[in-house]
Amino acid sequence: MKRIFVMGFTLLAVTALASGLAGAKVGRGTLCYDGNVVRTVVPPASIPNQGMENFYVIPGGAPGQLAVVATAPGAAGYQGGKWAFHRVDWNTTPYLLTSEAAVLSAQSAGDVTITRVAANDFKCPIQP
Repeated sequence: MKRIFVMGFTLLAVTALASGLAGAKVGRGTLCYDGNVVRTVVPPASIPNQGMENFYVIPGGAPGQLAVVATAPGAAGYQGGKWAFHRVDWNTTPYLLTSEAAVLSAQSAGDVTITRVAANDFKCPIQP
């Protein structure tokens, strides 16, 4: 399970570097929140089975796909980045997902399958 967690953040870092986003460094990454890009503040710390805020890793997504978070500083439900890890797998041709609403809509349409992986929960604050 730790391997999936590391792979998720490796995918996140590779996606950030490949898309040419300024400021992407080892231990920092970029994510999507409600159609906007937010950044991690510190390297992640594992907190298995303790996530409170939804975090969606979307391997094999459309070009430019980043992981998606459900909340961010200043929004209702933000708990400091205590992420509940979800893996999103495509059942159709991938398209860009940039918000939790888009992820859940894709699930409702049958385009993706979402799997909760509580063993991969982690803490990592973000900033807009």
